Amino acid sequence: MRFAFVHQHRDRWPVEGLCRALQVSTRGYRAWASRPTCQRARTDLKLLAHIREQYTLSRGTYGRPRMTMELKEVGLDVGERRVGRLMKINGIRPIRTRRHTVTTDSQHHLGVAANLLDGDFLAAAPNQKWAGQSAISGPLRAGSTLRSSSICSVGAWLVGLSATG
Repeated sequence: MRFAFVHQHRDRWPVEGLCRALQVSTRGYRAWASRPTCQRARTDLKLLAHIREQYTLSRGTYGRPRMTMELKEVGLDVGERRVGRLMKINGIRPIRTRRHTVTTDSQHHLGVAANLLDGDFLAAAPNQKWAGQSAISGPLRAGSTLRSSSICSVGAWLVGLSATG
């Protein structure tokens, strides 16, 4: 890290002064600067080129998981952490295509049903406590399916299941 700092600021200040201030030898800095880049750094540069290519092909929408999947389909053996690290270091961030829409309206003025069970779902005998659930699959429009079910809390019997659509 010290040698990288010296290398980054060598145009502004003399190398000898920077090395003296950081308590490193100028000979060590010159040896560090003359070494070839390591294998991992070279493969990171190649991988970064592929990441940038896939990023532009996806119009900037791919994040770390999908980018890793695309790179594996191309034939590169990479992991999500390495792809994420390279994307983060180089400022490659996915562009959100759509925002999350909140579907729950908590500010309504309708009455709220009373909590009669109060978390006590165990019953001493059958036919005392019942639970029900309804779900809509898909957006609320013609053709969407409404499913509802009723369950007895003693034996966990599924009593009724209805689907309309």
